[in-house]
Order: sequence, then C-alpha cells, then structure tokens
Amino acid sequence: MEYIKNMAPLATNTDAFIAIAEPHRRMIIEYLSRGERAAGEIVSFLGLAQSMVSKHLKVLREVGIVQVQSIGRTRIYRLEPKALEPVHAWVAVYEEMWTQQFDRLDLYLKEQDGSDRDEGARNA
Repeated sequence: MEYIKNMAPLATNTDAFIAIAEPHRRMIIEYLSRGERAAGEIVSFLGLAQSMVSKHLKVLREVGIVQVQSIGRTRIYRLEPKALEPVHAWVAVYEEMWTQQFDRLDLYLKEQDGSDRDEGARNA
C-alpha cells in the first residue's frame, strides 16, 4: 500500500466526476436542483457541521457546479447545470445501451405474451 501514500491528490477543482463522487456533494447538487439556497439551509439539510459543508461547497464552486452570491452576510448558492455536461455526455452513452436493451426485452415479452395466448387457444 506504499504506492497510495505517494500518489498525487485528485484534482477535484477541475473534474466534475471527482467532485460528484462524494455522496454529500451529490446531495447538495440534488438539493440545489430545486432552487437557490442559503448556506445555512444547506447545512440544515445535510445535518453536517458548517465547516464540512463549506468544504464541500468550495469543491463544487471550484469545479463550477455551483455559483455563490453574497447578499449582505448571507451566501446564496445556485446550481450551474452546464458544469455537469461531461457527466451527462458520459451517461448518455449508457442510456442508449439501456434503451436498446429495454426495447429488446419489450419485444421479447410481447412475443411471449402472444405465444402464450396461442397455446391457450389450442388447449381450449
């Protein structure tokens, strides 16, 4: 395990995939997908210490997944979906595969349903 200690840290500030790998950050993204939120609301939603939420928000900000606006002492965060486009593009490849698989399954089930009816008619 020595090689792990010597590895460079992952660049979370440039890679959307690495940024969304952490479950709490995905929760923040989901929460912000419903609208802008104050930092305190995000802290309450996650139930984590404010300092931990700040670290997660910083990562998401550095990648560009969230934007922040200060209004007085309140920091308002909003989702920037465009930063998630690389993730969407990657998943889209698999979405096409899944669609084809489900289409084939649907056709197979329809064929089976038809053959079951034919058998029932012959046995009657």
